[in-house]
Amino acid sequence: MGTESSVEPDGGLPSVVPPDDELPSWRDRKARTQGLARLTYEYFERARYEDQVLRNESDYVERDVLAFPAWPHEMVRNFAITSFFVGMIILLSAALPPHIGAPANPAQTPAIILPDWYLYWSFGLLKLGPLNPDLALLGGEKLLADRTYGVLANLVVVGFIAIVPFLNKGSARRPVEEPFWAAVGVGGVVFALTISVLSVQNLVPIPIRLLFDLTFLLPFVAGFITYAVLRTMREGYMFELNRRYYRLRPPR
Repeated sequence: MGTESSVEPDGGLPSVVPPDDELPSWRDRKARTQGLARLTYEYFERARYEDQVLRNESDYVERDVLAFPAWPHEMVRNFAITSFFVGMIILLSAALPPHIGAPANPAQTPAIILPDWYLYWSFGLLKLGPLNPDLALLGGEKLLADRTYGVLANLVVVGFIAIVPFLNKGSARRPVEEPFWAAVGVGGVVFALTISVLSVQNLVPIPIRLLFDLTFLLPFVAGFITYAVLRTMREGYMFELNRRYYRLRPPR
């Protein structure tokens, strides 16, 4: 039934938009494809057709940035991509199963205890005991235990990360437009790396005092260099941006 014609009887838009002139024909493809493959192909053909129609109707100088509804356009595309990667993961897990070592001995404590690699930064903040100040009023004793000090350091870092989006309310999307916040981001990434190295200080052939200095010095150096480079690029970038804007929309 559906393979006889892809054009509506009333002469409107086709129910499924045919592709450009190429072999095999649209009817051949439609007859051969089934299930998700057919649905995905129909989605891309519909999206291509709608994009072309909007571009033909637009009087914008350059190509417009077009968007499509979440359903069915985005959902079909995301479902197809997700299905592909899930299939690849299943294939790799079946073909290359991970090696399982000997079971752990509950009666023996490992020589090195570390969390997963993506939590090294948090584990490193728990090792800031040397920065925990001794108070003379307490007879040289520390106000907080080292582990409590490390937990508070985690709260401060996570709280700063959470509050950054509320502090930076600008509309800029590129680092060159906001050099300061770009420098803050680069400094934060470098600090995450250096504090992660500090968490495995026993495995790093660097003196502990030098490692502490590098942990807090390198983020500031990286942030300063990032800010300086982006500031030098900003003037030329804004000039090109404004020239392009006025070329597309000349003042009346």
